[in-house]
Amino acid sequence: MRQITHLAARRTARSEGCDAARPWYRLKDSEGTVEFLHRAPGEPSRVGVLPGSFNPVTIAHLALAHAALAQVDEVVFVLPRRFPHKEYGGAGLEARAALLLELARGTARFSVASADGGLFVEIARECRGAYGGGVNVSVLCGRDAAERFVEWNYGTPEDAASMLTEFSLLVASRGGEYCVPVELAHAVTRLELGGEFDDVSASAVRRQIAAGGAWEHLVPEGVRDQVRRLYR
Repeated sequence: MRQITHLAARRTARSEGCDAARPWYRLKDSEGTVEFLHRAPGEPSRVGVLPGSFNPVTIAHLALAHAALAQVDEVVFVLPRRFPHKEYGGAGLEARAALLLELARGTARFSVASADGGLFVEIARECRGAYGGGVNVSVLCGRDAAERFVEWNYGTPEDAASMLTEFSLLVASRGGEYCVPVELAHAVTRLELGGEFDDVSASAVRRQIAAGGAWEHLVPEGVRDQVRRLYR
C-alpha cells in the first residue's frame, strides 16, 4: 500500500478577513488509482465519485447516488483507507465495503472502490487514473462537505479553485442550500434529491441503534440485516 501523509493537526488561518481554525492535511505526493471492489460495465465519459465513511451507508447516500445518475454515466462509491478528519471506528473497511457491494448489485451503473487518498482532490485523481485521463470526474457531496472542501487548509499552494479545474462538484442541500462562491460557480452544480434527508446520517443510525430506537427507515432495505448484525 502506498504511503499516506496524514497530519492530525489544526492550524489557524486567516480567511475572509476573519481568524478561523482550519483543518490541516498535507496532500500526498504520490499518485495512484482506486482499487475496484466492483466495477460497472461499460466505458463512461463522465463519472460521479461519492466518497464517504459509510458507517453505515444510509438512504441519503443512496438518494445522492441515484440523483447523480441523471448527470453522469456511472457512480462509484469510494471508501478511503484513511480519513483526513477522523479515524476508523466500529465497523472496519471490509464490513462497510460489503454494505456498498450489496447496494451495487441492485443498480447496473454503480461501482465500489477503495482509495489511498482521503481528500476530494486525491480521490478524484485516483479515479481519473483508473478510468483514464479523458473521463470527466464529478465529486458528489452535501452542503456541509462542500463547505469543508472549500475551507480546508491543504498545506500547499493549491486551493479549491485550482482543484476544481480537475473535477467538478455535484452538491445536494443538507441543512440548507450551498451558497457557492462566485469564483467557483462554473464548477458546482446543484443536485435535487427529491426528498428530505436533513435528519438522515450515519451517526443518527448508530445513535438510534445504541438507544434501542427505530433506525431501519434510515438505511436502505437491502442492507438492513447486515447493519443490524454489524452495529448491535
